[in-house]
Amino acid sequence: MSKQVIHTDDAPAAVGTYSQAIKVGNTVYISGQLGLDPVTMELKEGFDAQARQAFDNLEAIAKAAGGSLNDTVKFNVSLTDLADFALLNKVFEERLTAPYPARAAVQVAALPKGGVVEIEAILHLA
Repeated sequence: MSKQVIHTDDAPAAVGTYSQAIKVGNTVYISGQLGLDPVTMELKEGFDAQARQAFDNLEAIAKAAGGSLNDTVKFNVSLTDLADFALLNKVFEERLTAPYPARAAVQVAALPKGGVVEIEAILHLA
């Protein structure tokens, strides 16, 4: 099975040696998304704005891969402060519908560019 690189200008360009996403068969692996505005490449201000922008970025990449956030089977979330966990859940509830995908959320010491949340996703396309 071959790998297909997924890229869209509607999400931030990769800031390192990685692709926005890779599609293998019906599975899409979306790299961790920060709350970066894709036009300015600047972080949004605060946890809520960064989490919402990260979701916008994930959604744009999922669309470029031929899917949507509804195709997500697993999210991995990194937070710099687990005190933001309730806010994270609120954003997830607003953007997703039940049954919810699997998810992991961990606290980390730091994220690239000083971000406070990074979200990656794995999609399965029908």
